[in-house]
Amino acid sequence: MRRDGRHPFRLDTVSALKTTGLITAGILLLGFSCVGVLYLTRGTPVSSVRTFGQAPPPGVLDPLFRRTVDLLAGMTMQDGNDVEVLVNGDQTYPRLWADLRSARQTITLQMYYGNPGKVADTLKTILIERARAGVRVLYLHDAIGLQNLKDEWRDSLRAAGVQVAVFRPPRWYQLDKAGHRSHIRVVVVDGHIGYTGGFGIDDKWLGDGRTNGSWRDTNARFLGPAVMQLQAAFAAGWAEATGELITGQLFFPIEEFRSDGDDFGALLHMAPTIGSTPAERFLALSIEGARRTMYIANSYFVPDDDFRRMLVAAAQRGVDVRILTASDKTDIKTTWYAGRKRYEELLEGGVRVYEYAPTMMHAKTFVIDGVWSTVGTMNFDNRSLAYNDESNLVTFDRRVGAIMDSIFLEDLKHSTEIKLETFRRRPWHQKVFESGANILSRLL
Repeated sequence: MRRDGRHPFRLDTVSALKTTGLITAGILLLGFSCVGVLYLTRGTPVSSVRTFGQAPPPGVLDPLFRRTVDLLAGMTMQDGNDVEVLVNGDQTYPRLWADLRSARQTITLQMYYGNPGKVADTLKTILIERARAGVRVLYLHDAIGLQNLKDEWRDSLRAAGVQVAVFRPPRWYQLDKAGHRSHIRVVVVDGHIGYTGGFGIDDKWLGDGRTNGSWRDTNARFLGPAVMQLQAAFAAGWAEATGELITGQLFFPIEEFRSDGDDFGALLHMAPTIGSTPAERFLALSIEGARRTMYIANSYFVPDDDFRRMLVAAAQRGVDVRILTASDKTDIKTTWYAGRKRYEELLEGGVRVYEYAPTMMHAKTFVIDGVWSTVGTMNFDNRSLAYNDESNLVTFDRRVGAIMDSIFLEDLKHSTEIKLETFRRRPWHQKVFESGANILSRLL
């Protein structure tokens, strides 16, 4: 004990803790500086679509439109696909479980989100059974989105012979990758059957999407050339996570490149870059290509200044632009408030906005002029357009377009339309929350 009554050990401990805290803070500040504030809050650079001629940008029915989207968004539209639109868990999981159980050679699976429950248990049981039957099963999951599925769940897969890999685990020396998540959903069975959409490994996707607690979502099951493109998206993620680039007849069977279907489509794999992204180019061209109708269903709807101008311009040239998004039953209130901050500008410009009333609306779709449509994982926010890896099935097909129109219009029957005058009279505290959330919109 010192003469002043203070214990030297305690002094040393406090001093060490302070020093450690300062060092930690310095490392974090240095890391943040190295990554860059502007990098972490960047948006998308495309502000308009121009032809530099007398004619407007090509409409979705113009053959030049599909050729342009192929080139600028980096996808390859082909015929010979057979697309089935699946609504909610009641339609999705029975088909998915049956297809997985039918696998004879390979299953590749990439998921973003998961929680323990019936869906996780069923998936684990099927994958284990197929792996033990000699099927090559590759499972890739995002490090953040599936962190609630414990090690025991993954360990049981590995013990049965499933190859499990983690996509971009957070590391202090890779802060530049921490915000870039794999939001992709991939299921490919025997290189022949593909699935993508908004679904995940969680019981909240079970049900009819019309009751609280049963999320409303839209997914796609498809055969044909787009399946190989989906497999290629998986292969890119698997290569990054494991260093192993898969190829060969087992994963890319030549005889399965076509199906008996006649749907014209492609799988759009959107990956972030330091500049303009395929996601924003695809979305900008699609909005500018609308001539009659544009029905957008998106759970996290936070369009930036440029995309709001594009949507309003479409409405003002006579396009019936309607937005369906989540209500206060959303799982992320910050994003909902940030999206609501944008309603007045859109409503004033002639865009109609609806909020889905029964439960969380998680779909990410649009259909334009009844023929150009997409189902997938891409949200209408800066995170999807600038940061995340995303996967969307894109089709140019009147049959699929009619189905998508029908689904959208049916959803509107269960939604509340936001009217401008009523919305302007919302409580002041909501406006405060909206303004606060808007500050974070680049990160949402």
